[in-house]
Amino acid sequence: MHIENFKIFCDLVDNRSFSKAARLNGITQSAVSQQLRAMERHFNVLIVDRGQKQFSLTREGQRLHEAAREILSHYEGARGELQEMRKVVSGSIHVSTIVSIGLHELPPYQKRFLQEFPHVNVRVEYRRSNLVYEDVLTNAVDIGLVAFPQRHRQLEVIPFMEDQLVPICSPKNPMAKQEEIGLADLAGVKFIGFDQDIPTRKALDAFLRELRIELEPTMEFDNIETIKRAVEVDAGVALVPEDTIRQEVEQGSLVKLRLRDRRIARPLAIIHRKGRVLSPALKRFIALLTAGRA
Repeated sequence: MHIENFKIFCDLVDNRSFSKAARLNGITQSAVSQQLRAMERHFNVLIVDRGQKQFSLTREGQRLHEAAREILSHYEGARGELQEMRKVVSGSIHVSTIVSIGLHELPPYQKRFLQEFPHVNVRVEYRRSNLVYEDVLTNAVDIGLVAFPQRHRQLEVIPFMEDQLVPICSPKNPMAKQEEIGLADLAGVKFIGFDQDIPTRKALDAFLRELRIELEPTMEFDNIETIKRAVEVDAGVALVPEDTIRQEVEQGSLVKLRLRDRRIARPLAIIHRKGRVLSPALKRFIALLTAGRA
């Protein structure tokens, strides 16, 4: 058995999908099936219960998965220690992030990191929040970047930074002429919000409920960029992360309104699977993110 066999097997079990395991390892679905059969022949046990409709391991398969996970952990740990001993920082880092963080918060950190460690390849994927969690839990990526992090027994959550939600409108909107507004003032205007399953929307709804303020969105979108475009054409006003609108405010296509109510904090966090061995490159990347603004 080679270390690659154990990785493919663990990816198969974690994702419960032959196609996903194949994609993660750059091979065909057929090759994953062949690897599984080869392991069953090698250990002379049945690993997957073919009698079940859904993917299910036999008792022997479950024990083999535990052992394979331990072997991979020891292997990654040893490889990391050897790199540390040689003072080498190389390899790749795979990041899954929501759009607002990936486009507006991450780039300065990424630029600084690559200047310091040019031999590390940082690959970033933009995903919906629920898919970021899925990517991390199935080991499809090294880390995830999310807003309003959710606690999970299999996840390590590391605070990254804190942004705040601010009201914005088009320069054409009557509100643009007001020196400051209250959140209650938004109740009587067209409001553009995030989709209801987005964590920022859930947190905002809870915050407004505390203040007994009801906002009924006339439009809902799943990402910040679409919300900004809708506000620019004066389709309504919105509450968005402050760091995501700096460019538009400077260019004059959006107006950031002053809020006289209390601050609406938006915590951002790094998530990775508990027990995951962090490579020297990943340790340094996380250290840079948590050190403060780049």
